[in-house]
Amino acid sequence: MPFRVDPATSFKADLVPGGRARVGMWACTGNPLVTEICAGSGLDWLLIDGEHSINSLESISVQLQVAAGYPIQPVVRLPINDTVLIKQYLDLGVQNLLVPMVDTAEQAAAAVAAVRYPPHGVRGVGSALARASRWNRIENYLGRADETVTLLVQVETAQAVANVAEIAATDGVDGIFVGPSDLAASMGYLGQQEHPEVVAAVEQCIRTAKELGVPVGVNAFAEATARRYLDAGVDFILVGADVALLARASEALAARYLPQTTDAEDERASY
Repeated sequence: MPFRVDPATSFKADLVPGGRARVGMWACTGNPLVTEICAGSGLDWLLIDGEHSINSLESISVQLQVAAGYPIQPVVRLPINDTVLIKQYLDLGVQNLLVPMVDTAEQAAAAVAAVRYPPHGVRGVGSALARASRWNRIENYLGRADETVTLLVQVETAQAVANVAEIAATDGVDGIFVGPSDLAASMGYLGQQEHPEVVAAVEQCIRTAKELGVPVGVNAFAEATARRYLDAGVDFILVGADVALLARASEALAARYLPQTTDAEDERASY
C-alpha cells in the first residue's frame, strides 16, 4: 500500500495580521546545500528566487526537497506573472508563490485564476503526474489544492502603489510584498531605496494593507530600515540573502588578513 501524505501547512497560516512578523532571507545560489544550510538557520521563511537568480525548475524542486526537512516556510518567486509558469511551479510542489511586478488588480486576478483549478480558475489539471499531489498520494488533492497554496503578489512600481488598495483587496490574494529596489527605480530614484519618497511609498502600502487586514511584507537588508518597517507593522520581511552574506563575509576576510593596496597598486594589478 502506498503512503498517504498530508500537505505541508501553507505560509498564509503563519501570516496572521497583528501576530509576530515572520523573518526570512533569500536563497539565490541555486545550490541545494546552501539552501539547506539556510533552511536550518532558525529563520521563519526562505525565498527561493526564480526572477533574478540562476534557479530553474529542476533546482527549485531539489531545494524544496531539502528545505522540507526543516521547520521553515519555502516561498518561491516566479520570473513573471505567467499562467503556464505558475502551473509548472505549482505542479513541482511549490505551495507558496510570490508573483513579481503586479501593477493592477486585473493582473492580481490573473495570478489568482492561475493558481486555482476550474471552475474557479484556469490551472491545468495534471495532478497524477505531479509532485504537488505526491503523485495522487495526497487524498483529494484536487479538492484541497486551494488550502495548500499561498499567493503573494509584489508591489514594486509607482503604478502598483497607486493601485495598492485594489491589488490587496483582490479575492484570492493572500498578501502583498513591497519591493523597494524596483519601486525606487520606478519613482526615478534608482539605487536609492532609502530615499524619503520611496520610504513614504512603502509605508503607504503598509498602512493600506493593514487597514484592509491583508498581510504585508517588505524587503529590507539595512537593519535600521528593517526595524523601521517592523515597527510600522509588516507581517513578513526579508533581511538578507545567501549571496550577499557570502560576498560581504568573504570581503571581510580579505580585508582582515590581506594588506590593503593603494590605488596605484590596484591599477598595476589590473594589467
